[in-house]
Amino acid sequence: MPKRKEIHVVPNGDRGGWDAKKNNAERASKHFDKKDEAMQWSKERAKKDGAELIPHKRDGKIQNPNSYGNDPNPPKDKKH
Repeated sequence: MPKRKEIHVVPNGDRGGWDAKKNNAERASKHFDKKDEAMQWSKERAKKDGAELIPHKRDGKIQNPNSYGNDPNPPKDKKH
């Protein structure tokens, strides 16, 4: 089974700001000063790559993930 593509938006404790990182990557794909900039870039990248966008809060907790690819757990409500 192929690994799920993920892009995480995480706080950068060393430099400040926010990083966009692929799952299990040591280095960030891109660094941003503001979270909304990181989210905008990461959303476009996730759409292009068919990946899961997983934003994190400052404390590291996951906040409202969104799938732009083959979602392994799609919503059961097909009307919305």
